[in-house]
Amino acid sequence: MGDRRRRRRLAAAATVAGLMFATAACGSGSDSAGSSDPNTLEVWTRSNPDSAATYDRVFAAFTRKTGIKIDYQPVINFDQQLQSRASTKDLPDVMINDTALMGSYQSQGLLKPIDPASIAGGDRITDKSWSSTVGIDGKHYGIPYSRQAQALMIRTDWLRKLGLKAPTTWQEMLSVAQAFATEDPDGDGKADTYGIVAPASAQNGYAAWWGASFLWQGGARIIAPDGKGTYAPAMDSAAAINAVTWMKDNLFCGKKGVVQPGAITAVTATATNFQDGNAGMYMTGPYNITTFDATPGKNKYEVVPAPAGPAGGDVLADGENVYLGAKTGKDRQELALASFLVSAEGQKIAMTSVDGHQPVVRIPVNSTLDAAKVRNDARWSVVQKAYEDASEQFPNAPDFAPIKQDTADALNAIFTYCGGDVRSQLKELNDTLAGDLKDQDLLK
Repeated sequence: MGDRRRRRRLAAAATVAGLMFATAACGSGSDSAGSSDPNTLEVWTRSNPDSAATYDRVFAAFTRKTGIKIDYQPVINFDQQLQSRASTKDLPDVMINDTALMGSYQSQGLLKPIDPASIAGGDRITDKSWSSTVGIDGKHYGIPYSRQAQALMIRTDWLRKLGLKAPTTWQEMLSVAQAFATEDPDGDGKADTYGIVAPASAQNGYAAWWGASFLWQGGARIIAPDGKGTYAPAMDSAAAINAVTWMKDNLFCGKKGVVQPGAITAVTATATNFQDGNAGMYMTGPYNITTFDATPGKNKYEVVPAPAGPAGGDVLADGENVYLGAKTGKDRQELALASFLVSAEGQKIAMTSVDGHQPVVRIPVNSTLDAAKVRNDARWSVVQKAYEDASEQFPNAPDFAPIKQDTADALNAIFTYCGGDVRSQLKELNDTLAGDLKDQDLLK
């Protein structure tokens, strides 16, 4: 495991070195137009055309309000393009991207520190959301923009047909999954249905992302802070061993059909069984609500809290922050944009769908807003309550990317080879995580 970690880090370094010679080719705007005009901000988001259309509406409203122009660059290969721009010391003025990337960006010196008091309306953002922007040095390096927490999407028509109720515990969830797999809930007379959708590939850390909620519910942690700015690996704890063993024995190595075929090689883009109509449950983020309302259909499923494990019902929370590029020299304009983005007006625009385009704010960070009321959809109250009361994020201050990837590699291997010993495999993972932390000078 340690050798694999070192090889991957060397490969990543080589990739970044290669990007040093590349030029940015992203978005539809001009070449760093925002850098030359003091009243124009170059803004990047990690977006496909669907979500970019929503950002277009947000930025247009900001320009009408302030006169500050936006050179908007929707970027799909965000991190690669960002490294390329960093190599030329010409960063975007403002970036909106995942909360879990903050530690990586901050460690590379790509971000400006932020004083929360400088953000108009920053006092309407909860301490929980602000906490996800604090770096190793105790300074804030982002402004919370959107938050979300996972919930269970479940086929209510299948439940009714089989005389079942939505599960509230792991054991109930397993029983429902087995019934979905074996009792022909779609009524076609074929053995072609599955219990739970699991994107459990090691690719891009998916097994750790999807499996995190089970870890939290089992009382486990991947790494544990000591309150002094350092961390200890925690995947060899009794709670972690028990949670991973339960997942392995019941979801991947138990009765056929509990998870969809090919789960251990599936990523979210290929784990389409819920919308394809042949799987009955999916623990996933609320961004899928729009997709699932179209297929399998709004009247065929519901959004419910995650079933509780031995330690409770906490789920993985994540979201996006607004980041300010280091040394761009446009503090007034950047703070004006950040303040608009977290305002009730800016958040409402970003939470609503026009012409079917995907909203880009899921749970608002502005505490004056209620997601269910803004969208006139009570299902969003389930997600907002989960975020506020029963969720945990990946640690954001460290560079969590290698930690998540090593965890995913180990979990995927455990789920793939059913004869392995979970305790020894997690001990090996723990040693690898210690190496990841040591590489960042964060090992307790």
